[in-house]
Amino acid sequence: MSDHVKPAFETASANRATWVILVYTAAIFLSAALLFAVQPMFTKMVLPRFGGSPSVWSVAMVFFQGVLLVGYAYADFLTRFVPGRWALAIHLCVMLGGAAFVPLAVANGWGLPPADREEFFLLGMFAVSLGFPFFALSANGPLLQAWFARSGLAQAANPYFLYAASNIGSLLALFAYPLLAEPLSTLSFQNGVWRYGYYLLIALIALCGSLVFFNRDNDGPVAQTQAVGAAPALRQMAYWVALAFVPSALMIAVTTHITADVAAAPFLWVLPLSLYLISFILVFSQRTYISQATWMKAQPVLLALIVLTLALDIRTWLMIDVGLHLLTFFVTAMICHGLIAATRPQPAYLTRFYFCMSLGGVLGGIFSGLIAPNVFSWIAEYPVLIVAAALARPAASWPKTKEMALAIGFIALVVLASLPGFREGFTLLPPANWIVWGAVLLLVAAALALSASPLRLAVLFGAAFIVTRAYPPNVRHLDTVRSFFGVHKIEVTEDGRFRVLRHGMELHGAQRLTTDDGKPVTGRPVLSTYYHPDSPIAEAIDAVQDKKKGPVRIAVIGLGAGSIACLAKPQDRLDYYEIDADVIRIAKDPARFTFLRDCKPETNITLGDARLTLAGATDARYDLIIVDAFSSDSIPVHLLTREAMRIYLSRLNPDGVIVTHISNNHLDLSGVVAATAASEGLLARIYDEDEKPNLDPMIKFSTVMALARNNKDLGLLQDWDVEKPAPGQSPWSDDFSNLLGPLLSKMKKDNE
Repeated sequence: MSDHVKPAFETASANRATWVILVYTAAIFLSAALLFAVQPMFTKMVLPRFGGSPSVWSVAMVFFQGVLLVGYAYADFLTRFVPGRWALAIHLCVMLGGAAFVPLAVANGWGLPPADREEFFLLGMFAVSLGFPFFALSANGPLLQAWFARSGLAQAANPYFLYAASNIGSLLALFAYPLLAEPLSTLSFQNGVWRYGYYLLIALIALCGSLVFFNRDNDGPVAQTQAVGAAPALRQMAYWVALAFVPSALMIAVTTHITADVAAAPFLWVLPLSLYLISFILVFSQRTYISQATWMKAQPVLLALIVLTLALDIRTWLMIDVGLHLLTFFVTAMICHGLIAATRPQPAYLTRFYFCMSLGGVLGGIFSGLIAPNVFSWIAEYPVLIVAAALARPAASWPKTKEMALAIGFIALVVLASLPGFREGFTLLPPANWIVWGAVLLLVAAALALSASPLRLAVLFGAAFIVTRAYPPNVRHLDTVRSFFGVHKIEVTEDGRFRVLRHGMELHGAQRLTTDDGKPVTGRPVLSTYYHPDSPIAEAIDAVQDKKKGPVRIAVIGLGAGSIACLAKPQDRLDYYEIDADVIRIAKDPARFTFLRDCKPETNITLGDARLTLAGATDARYDLIIVDAFSSDSIPVHLLTREAMRIYLSRLNPDGVIVTHISNNHLDLSGVVAATAASEGLLARIYDEDEKPNLDPMIKFSTVMALARNNKDLGLLQDWDVEKPAPGQSPWSDDFSNLLGPLLSKMKKDNE
């Protein structure tokens, strides 16, 4: 070959290599972006049907991980057993089949969810509505990497760099959704953009396949053309599955813990998932930014802090609490995923490798998203997984059979201690709080001293959880009830004066048990929390009663402990709308709360999502509708939209009033409610109750808004402050809502 021909040949080869790398990177990047953008987008579509429950995201993650596993298995099959050109043709047909489901929408026939087993109904809805296109997308990552490995390029020997591109695409899509897509666009617009992105991806995949399978004489399955050396052993694959299990399950547990205290919102969902993806990007990167040894040193300290906060129920500021949980999860994910990446196989077996990682992820998701909510009466999977994270730390050698048996047995013991009924076995008088705290601190200190041994670290952390499970600090009694809609705690305060109902960390009702001099309370219950006699809600009910001069018909969305029943008069008609059957059982149980029994035993309670059941109550007309439904600290978004407001108006008498309880530690919802009310022609007034010293520790101060068609309908509530929409504030609808705005508004007000 002449000298002037050789450089031209090399230039052409270099150009082809650049072209192939760019096309494959673009295809994998776009596929991952579409895959992860659809998760918060479609979950938000179905959220109104399930009462805004945070469990919707947990179950959605199980679905997405499960379909991802099926997609990886399909990619592994095509790679190992199907010739390249046929694999390309088959996959293009699958992608085109997925195109039949876009634009995305909830499938027909999936209306009102059942009163129980909502998670299985939700899985079916996702499968029928979204399953096929998500399956088609899920196969692209490993499949395109396997195709690239056959390109003949120098980079083909290590195609794992494309996995980093995939995770970057996923990460950018996740961050773009809450920061750009959700605040600036409607669901309809997002759906349209996603649709055309899917069409573009089909073209890119066709181009990727043609660059490899129509330019080289290499059309056999990868297993035949690239396999050198032994395939991964079963023990190695089990190791990958186990390591993938822990961060996947922990991600859902952390998400459940965080969203239970704030709100079911995409901008909160994506934080743990984003960190999960970042860990993959870093461990599969060709550069090491922070050594594995650094993560290993930091993890025991972080785990110890989590053990203390969970076991002793320690709370500080929101950002610190959330930051600690997220940082601990991220460090654990870096360790587990780092160990996986360090043992990745040669490219011939990469689809099997990804399948094992996906299998571990699915099993982790099933444990935290499906099994745990139906087995535990509280978020027990979180401490169980903290123990598992300690066990996942690498030891000097593979654990011996005896050590493995001890580890499995101890995790089983922690799980047993987490089950309902465990505490009933302890009949001795509980020790003083300082003894419980001292025992936990001693166990955690010993764990840090012995952190070189994963088994000892896990055992001591587990022992701390078992101690506080048997003897919970700060409360004399604790009962928990867990449903699809969250964890409800029934507690008796340390001084024995109140029995309280909590959802997450927020009070949803409290009943006084004793007077100030220690005598049992008899007769009509004494009201406290947000429903005390001088509260804004009590004032709103009084105003409507004063205006009507006769029996009042009241609808209350959200039952809680049933406190509002004691604000109604005997002649008033009171209807509750409650989505959670367990809450109804708690409120109607006189051994727990007696508001309904003692004040309005004839109260009608309708089970189901308030929007759907109220819309179905075509004959119902009310003088007052009170929106008092909370998921922990926040009203579900779908109860504040224009569509919800129209339903309320359709069930409101001509001079009726809508009252919305918007107290929130993290979100300022006043501007949103005012804008949404104005869009439906309603006036808005607000009563932001000033906090003042009070001898009753259970008096809570609230923020409540009253909405009416005109000032006259407000009656005595005309004295409340006028609330007008903030400049630029858009009303919320099922097609548009943005919790990031109220979050920033609350932070701004708190700093003023």
